[in-house]
Amino acid sequence: MKVKALILALIFPFYFNAQTVNTHPEVSDTFSSYQDDESVSPYEWQWLKDGIWTGTGIGLSALGLSIIKKKDDLPENEIPSFKDPVLLQEKIDNLNFLDRWVAGKHSEKASSLSDIPFALSFAAPLALLFDDDINDHTGKYVGLYIESLATTAAIYTLSAGLIDRSRPYVYDNSGDTDDDRRFLNNGQRSFYSGHVAATATATFFAAKVYTDFHPNVQGKVFIWAGAATLPAAVGILRMEAGQHFLTDVLLGYVLGASTGILVPELHKKKNKNVDLYPTSGTGFNGDSYNGMAFRYTF
Repeated sequence: MKVKALILALIFPFYFNAQTVNTHPEVSDTFSSYQDDESVSPYEWQWLKDGIWTGTGIGLSALGLSIIKKKDDLPENEIPSFKDPVLLQEKIDNLNFLDRWVAGKHSEKASSLSDIPFALSFAAPLALLFDDDINDHTGKYVGLYIESLATTAAIYTLSAGLIDRSRPYVYDNSGDTDDDRRFLNNGQRSFYSGHVAATATATFFAAKVYTDFHPNVQGKVFIWAGAATLPAAVGILRMEAGQHFLTDVLLGYVLGASTGILVPELHKKKNKNVDLYPTSGTGFNGDSYNGMAFRYTF
């Protein structure tokens, strides 16, 4: 990758005679090879801090899942109001205007279709490992990705486990959705959309990291547009499926995208544009030198 660089403080030369330099050519070759083959990561990873962060996220996710499994069904005293057409319409009318139009949607086909872009989104960041610059830092990159997903999973599972909100299909009194499905505990997990949150985390993480590694890449608008489109598609399908209301989708989108962007941003090196490295070569007067170079990339 071509990098525009300004050598601000060029060389602190330590001169050797030609015979000495020729005796140890591997020193120059090693430094040159290292600079050519190893890309510079814009991120830093601290095993202790990030290990605690990721471990806590995974632990809280497990706790959230256990709470979800023990979630109560729709209370018995509320079931009659969901079966009575008049009382049900009153419930729908009391919903906010953003969510009212989603109540009663129940497409199982849309639910199945939503799993496709949801699953594809997880592969998007992994596909970036085919990029040579990112692949040079696979461990750090995968660690950041897992940390991002663990953060999203923790926030979502705890919210879904602790907050009761009926899904839109619970409002379906057409007979297409049987009562067992409508009134079991899974129907009380509308808040908020985990599918959208996880998808947004993955796609925005991929866009963020790629543009950080390649700040001068052409077509950034298309990269970010792609990142924004996939979770939006998942959100539309989840609403058609009657799994979530619009506000559930919007919240999942914002929280997921924020995590996908902020986790890498919080790991960026403070002086990522500054590089200090060993170098060697031949000066204008023909003398050979070894030294240190200070480079600022812009």
